[in-house]
Amino acid sequence: FFIVLLIILLAELILLILFFVYTDKVSENARRDLKEGLVLYNTDNNAGLRDAWNAIQGECCGVMSHTDWYTALHDNVVPDRCCQQVFPGCGHNASNAFWTRGCYDKVEEWLDDNKHLLGTIAMCVLVIQLLGMAFSMTLYQQIHRAGKKYEA
Repeated sequence: FFIVLLIILLAELILLILFFVYTDKVSENARRDLKEGLVLYNTDNNAGLRDAWNAIQGECCGVMSHTDWYTALHDNVVPDRCCQQVFPGCGHNASNAFWTRGCYDKVEEWLDDNKHLLGTIAMCVLVIQLLGMAFSMTLYQQIHRAGKKYEA
């Protein structure tokens, strides 16, 4: 059990290091994947994706800006949630005010604002993992010692 926990901890550390080394590539791939997700917005079998985009776009629109929807939907329309004043069909009217800020920038800003909280959560997970490793090694030692007492 200790070895499994150690492997998981090492894998997490390696992934964290790779994330920080390749931050630009991760950011670029995330933007590209999100833009590909916009194309699937109006497809039949993606109600979950549509609901997720509708939930996210409370104060932002698209990935980088509301114009991302123009290329994704092949028309000069945006989802109704992109409107600053939401009502049915407001995304089809070009005279309405849309959120001009992209959701990717908003999420990046949120992560930057909450990095201390995220770091605290990560440290708590690390402490729990280290405690699990310590307790598993202690348990192993106790079982190993107890087993020697009963040998004849």
